[in-house]
Amino acid sequence: MKNKFTFAEAIKKAIIYSMKKDPKMISYGLGIDDPKGIFGTTTNLHKIFGERRVFDVPTSENALTGIAIGSSIAGSRVLFSHQRFDFSLLSFDQLINNAAKWNYMFGGKTKSPSITIRVVVGKGWGQGPTHSQNFQSLLAHIPGLKVVSPAFPEDAYNLLIDSIFDPNPVIFIEHRWLHGVSGGIKRNKISLGDVHLKQRGKNITILGNSIGLLNVIKVNRFLEKYKIYPEIIDCYSISPINLSKIVKSVKKTKRLLIVDNSNTFCSFSSGVLAELVQMKKINFKSNPVIIGNKNIPSPTSHYISKFFYQDSLSIFKRILKTFGISNYEIPTELKKNKYYHDVPIEKFGPF
Repeated sequence: MKNKFTFAEAIKKAIIYSMKKDPKMISYGLGIDDPKGIFGTTTNLHKIFGERRVFDVPTSENALTGIAIGSSIAGSRVLFSHQRFDFSLLSFDQLINNAAKWNYMFGGKTKSPSITIRVVVGKGWGQGPTHSQNFQSLLAHIPGLKVVSPAFPEDAYNLLIDSIFDPNPVIFIEHRWLHGVSGGIKRNKISLGDVHLKQRGKNITILGNSIGLLNVIKVNRFLEKYKIYPEIIDCYSISPINLSKIVKSVKKTKRLLIVDNSNTFCSFSSGVLAELVQMKKINFKSNPVIIGNKNIPSPTSHYISKFFYQDSLSIFKRILKTFGISNYEIPTELKKNKYYHDVPIEKFGPF
């Protein structure tokens, strides 16, 4: 039987596994060695591996990403952690113009930087426009970068290990709300680029990843009452992505709903849908649907934020609408929480 660990513990175990496997590997980031250890994912790692391999850094994201690229080219595997995805913005020059293009610019004669960048997506009261953004679609657009976003502890554990040992730069996206989710862990190699058939179904295909996938699974058990049996696919690899499994599923169900964890305009989800439509192999029974966050900056207000994010209730309603069902009852478990609609646990605050 697999032992149960939280998502945060799975991340920590993956780092320990990787650093033991590669004695040259280094890991650094702002707050990596403080008592909270980046939401509990790095606590005491500096004591296990020493301060020369696990260390705190100044707030110089672009320079530190350049150091990661140079260190990797020189032979050190690097894991660089950001406590918020937003904090990585200053490093996009290094990520896009150096890390992603290195192998291409030198005709394949030099290896791509083997670096993994951990980024945490925030959500909840006080996060606001500059502490809650998800740039998954932007970075998935860049050739040479791999982008992954797991939903479950076991996938987080395996994907982080496989990202660290992948010979390309990888962006590893963690949603803050997932850190407390628990599940079993077993070491299985995952191909970066693959998707996972989470549940077989017959009359609608639902794609999702990260927090969005958990919202889908929360809805799933209320659909049988309406004779809706979804095929659920975990798109934990955003770029590259295995479209063949998705095409096979949608050709069978002839309906599609994609749950996105960011704005939907020019998004990962719209890109996947565009690829499917261009194939002209699918006779949809209803128009494909994308559901995600509103195309505005995330509000800071506790009250307004309840209308910004996609959630289980909005997914439930949209699935029923796809089947033309208008007479339904909203399950109590899906109703918005008046007080804690935007926090994973009650004690979660502005950071």
